[in-house]
Amino acid sequence: MVLPLYGGSLPIGRYCTAALRQLGHLVEVFEAPDFYPSYKALHGLKVGTDRLQYLENSYLQVVSQSVLAKAETFEPDLVLAQAQAPLTIQALKRLKRDGITTAMWFVEDFRLFTYWKGFAPYYDVFAVIQRDEIFKELQAIGVGNALYLPLAAQPEVHKPLELSAAEIRKFGSDVSFMGAGYANRRVAFRDLIRHDFKLWGTEWEGDSVLEPYVQMAGARVSSEDCVKIFNATKVNINLHSSVQAKELVTGGDFINPRTFEIAACRAFQLVDRRILMPEAFADDELATFGSMEELQDKIAHYLAHPDERAAIAARGQERVLREHTYCARMRTLLDFVGERVPGWPKQRASLQAVEGLPPELAQDISALLDRLALPASTSFEDLVWAIRQQQGRLGELETAVLFLDEWRKLYARKTGQDG
Repeated sequence: MVLPLYGGSLPIGRYCTAALRQLGHLVEVFEAPDFYPSYKALHGLKVGTDRLQYLENSYLQVVSQSVLAKAETFEPDLVLAQAQAPLTIQALKRLKRDGITTAMWFVEDFRLFTYWKGFAPYYDVFAVIQRDEIFKELQAIGVGNALYLPLAAQPEVHKPLELSAAEIRKFGSDVSFMGAGYANRRVAFRDLIRHDFKLWGTEWEGDSVLEPYVQMAGARVSSEDCVKIFNATKVNINLHSSVQAKELVTGGDFINPRTFEIAACRAFQLVDRRILMPEAFADDELATFGSMEELQDKIAHYLAHPDERAAIAARGQERVLREHTYCARMRTLLDFVGERVPGWPKQRASLQAVEGLPPELAQDISALLDRLALPASTSFEDLVWAIRQQQGRLGELETAVLFLDEWRKLYARKTGQDG
């Protein structure tokens, strides 16, 4: 898993990682955010625009080479990248040459963020959160393995909470919105300040009307606090973003992650209608609006009818847990890769970690696999890798496994030399 340097897709990358592990896969993560402070520090050099761009590109080349080094060591069946992942075209070509399958989940609006055009042809699989038009454009540039993969929720994170009185005071309100201050939201939300209203998130600076309602001085809200906001709010407003303010409710063709996350919390939301929404939720599983006038009417209605709010939220949560989790998305993605990429995944010649061991030792290794959350079919090489990723002091069995691995490598080298 190659995480982005920063941005809104970063939490999604972590949810995908957790989901893949829940599905029994061994996942190695390239922590690109570790490189972001150095990347950002380049702006402090106070050099010209051309020189800064050259330095940024050079730095990203180094980070991309680090991904290659990681892949060379881990030998993955699949390199999965998120939008904004630091993988250059050169690195993608190298991965293809080395026979490593690559996939990107582009969780951005393809019309607003157009950099996908330069990278999509170099991935074996390209997953997107929109359909129809983007599929035609991908086909036009030679991308045949395109997959519609909507966003989702992570039930271990997005869930109902029992909040303390202090948390309810801090995070609660009749009406709230959590997200960035896009142009359409800045205009639309001026009509909401008549309510007990709170605004959470970034990029709300310079709006004298809304600024008094912005919480935490406009700081970025953690994933944990987002869940508390969803739980503590009576009516969560979920208005999809737009960079233009002429049409406040756009009826666009992607569903944002907030839709699934609020529903997973069994919290109530009013979300603007989207073209692809009927495929994801039934009419009685979400409360929707198509205009600001309808939004105002429904806020008043649902504030006065808490039982209706609770019933809709419960049905929405059931739908998410049944169909819209990151485990479900990762299963769909891997099935698609298996269908579209010939010979994937490659068969490995490795023995299972417990194969051929005496019963007592096999039992100990099985217990170690359970503790590391690895399936019984895990190979010896993958067990060694998982042990090496642990922090802290190793136990006797783990040390013995690493010693055996070193002995096997040494024996293999000597056998090769003698032969």
